Amino acid sequence: MTIIELRAKRNKAWEAAKEFAETHRTPAGTLSAEDEATYNALEKQIMDYGREIQRMERQEAIDAELAKPVTAPITGRPGNQQEEKKTGRASDEYRQAVLAALRSNFRKVSNVLSEGVDAQGGYLVPEEYDRRLIDVLTEENIMRNLGTKITTSGEHKINIAATKPAAAWIEEGGALTFGDATFDQIIMDAHKLHVAIKVTEELLYDNAFNLENYIITQFGKALANAEEDAFLNGDGIGKPLGLLAETGGAEVGVTAASATAITADEIINLIYSLKRPYRKSAKFMCNDQTLAAIRKLKDSTGQYLWQPSMQSGEPDRILGYEVMTSPYFPVIAGGKPAMAFGDFSYYNIGDRGTRSFAELKELFAGNGMVGFVAKERVDGKLVLPEAVKLLVMKSA
Repeated sequence: MTIIELRAKRNKAWEAAKEFAETHRTPAGTLSAEDEATYNALEKQIMDYGREIQRMERQEAIDAELAKPVTAPITGRPGNQQEEKKTGRASDEYRQAVLAALRSNFRKVSNVLSEGVDAQGGYLVPEEYDRRLIDVLTEENIMRNLGTKITTSGEHKINIAATKPAAAWIEEGGALTFGDATFDQIIMDAHKLHVAIKVTEELLYDNAFNLENYIITQFGKALANAEEDAFLNGDGIGKPLGLLAETGGAEVGVTAASATAITADEIINLIYSLKRPYRKSAKFMCNDQTLAAIRKLKDSTGQYLWQPSMQSGEPDRILGYEVMTSPYFPVIAGGKPAMAFGDFSYYNIGDRGTRSFAELKELFAGNGMVGFVAKERVDGKLVLPEAVKLLVMKSA
């Protein structure tokens, strides 16, 4: 079944669920326990369609990325010009040497790898691997999709205006007055992240097994999960400072009247708690469970807040704004943020240096497995807290 067919099925199921809810309401305007169970089953089917659509879209993107040629095509006449020889981590020799080292569990290490020795152990990944890892990270990690990515070679300082300019009316010929502008400084550091994967010895030594794609995909997914959690919930101690951090994170826009439920009015208030310039590129973000609750809400005209996408490539929306979900965003609970709304490009992600691979010595020797570890250094901070507003549940 194609993505387009699944979208059509999901939209049809959503219309059926809405019709069922409208035609089975009691005189009090609610659903009976039996009808509520039926409606929940219909809604679960819609959510299942949505998850399958997202999975197939990710699969298509990864397939497209892995299908890219690993060498540059010939664009000129042979013999007319000499192609510049790649050196260091960009060379085919380095990439092949890394693959040989991985297949031999680093017992076969070529002198070529001396150009990419990591001072803290292991070997820097080939440039092609690094590019493909970043592609997988971006595909799997919602914050890398939304945030601004920068590459740093050392401690990176970002200057933020602490005072805003103000205009003033003056008499003709009157003296101009200028206030002193002040700046705050945000420092992007580098926190070390390690992830490990394991491979059976049989697959490792099987030349028919595409070890490159497997390692890049597995490392990419593991790094992406750890990053996304930190970019949302990190406390800044040994890890990035998350979007939801109480200090340095997004600002509270609305506090819900309940600890267990969100109303349509509160979502509308959340939108307008964000200053107009940031609303131009704003999106919602929440947990899937929160979105399931919001899908039942209507505005004052009786229209559902949630608007499913009608065609491939178009996102689902709430009140006209794109909605993103993350399993690492908190669920509805007393005192916790339930939704974020804002321009997430103000969350900066700083990648320091190059990722590296190393072996996990003896860790899985007893069960016929070989372990590898990937390391990266990364930081993340919301450089302008007023660019993102939170809907926080009432404390229980």
